[in-house]
Amino acid sequence: MQVAIITGAGSGIGFATSQKLYDMGMAIVGVGRDAAKLESMARALGDADRVATVAVDVAADDAPRTIVQTALDRFGRIDFLINNAGIGSPKPLHETDDETLDHFLGIMLRAPFRLARDVIPHMQPGSAIINVTSTFAVVGGRRGGAYSASKGGLTSLTLHIACEYGAQGIRANCVAPGVTKTDMVRERLNDSGFIRMNVDMTPYPRLGETNDVASTIAFLCSSGGEYINGQTIVVDGGWSSTKYLSPEAMTAKAK
Repeated sequence: MQVAIITGAGSGIGFATSQKLYDMGMAIVGVGRDAAKLESMARALGDADRVATVAVDVAADDAPRTIVQTALDRFGRIDFLINNAGIGSPKPLHETDDETLDHFLGIMLRAPFRLARDVIPHMQPGSAIINVTSTFAVVGGRRGGAYSASKGGLTSLTLHIACEYGAQGIRANCVAPGVTKTDMVRERLNDSGFIRMNVDMTPYPRLGETNDVASTIAFLCSSGGEYINGQTIVVDGGWSSTKYLSPEAMTAKAK
């Protein structure tokens, strides 16, 4: 039985990914800060023999050791690492203080780096690391600041892992979601500026769902994704790769 570690597993993309990989027959090690959310995730999956949870801040110094040891103690192996934990609401560069910078880098770059470093020695050929980045690591984005820096650094880390460990049969790829309907962005769907920048510039006629991203991650963990290494798969309905404007935006009058 294959084993997947998923950070940020208690909600959103992480929860959906846990369900997808569980349905593929894997054992899940769900990681997150909120023990109650992790318990809900475990109950939703159903089989206690195939689910372990670790309530920990991924940025804590002892987090990688705790997570890896839990996986090994419960299941004896690690096949997949999904670095998904993240935070939002960044500020532009000129408004970002050092504390905020360190916080974003700690959760979305330092933590994945340290966890991957501790996981790789236990991985066998056929294993993979999937890092959840962002369209803001692919194109420039307003207000990106420390968020963009973290996700861009995670992309470069992924390329290094793909090169360094690919010969051992350990792959590494990024999945870069666009705006996805999770609790992190749901309240912004009432913001007209947010709608214009995202909905009006996405040629596919809806925003992303957590299942869109989770399905992409699941594919990369399947036999179908075995020869994909060192890539970023963008899941954004065409937002980052086109110059699309909705008919409403095209005909809007300038104020």
